[in-house]
Amino acid sequence: MATKPLVAVEEYLRTSFDGPDREYLDGEIVERNVGENQHSEVQARLIEIFYELRKNKPMYARPELRLRLGPRRFRIADVAVFAPDKPSEPAPSNPPLVVIEIASPDDRLTDVVRKLEEFHAWGVAHIWLVDPTVKKLFVYTGSALQQVNAFPVPEYGVEIPAAEILA
Repeated sequence: MATKPLVAVEEYLRTSFDGPDREYLDGEIVERNVGENQHSEVQARLIEIFYELRKNKPMYARPELRLRLGPRRFRIADVAVFAPDKPSEPAPSNPPLVVIEIASPDDRLTDVVRKLEEFHAWGVAHIWLVDPTVKKLFVYTGSALQQVNAFPVPEYGVEIPAAEILA
């Protein structure tokens, strides 16, 4: 069985990739599924929603940002929301308040759940999954995905209904 050569963290951090950025998991560079039109539309809508919220609340949304979950683990969230401060590191090492993943048709559920588990273990308070294909929202609770009609951020008195995201 052939093994993939391991890559140093420093090499990963200075590498530019053709197409979407890649994740780095314990020395291995891992490709991500490319979002299609529905994925991109939901991502843009979420960024717009948080841009509007930022006018009154200290919430800063970042699309496709490398997040440093550990010394040799970098994940990329479709959308990461930081509060109350903007991230200052190129690859933030402190968890955002919210991480949002948007399902793509080629995503495997086991891979998505594994990623959500990592965000939970890292300390992300709110972990959300949007499936634009079936037009459903889910919250990851640390043990399961629960379907919801809106995404809540109780710390800031915010609730984002499905109709705003999946219009």
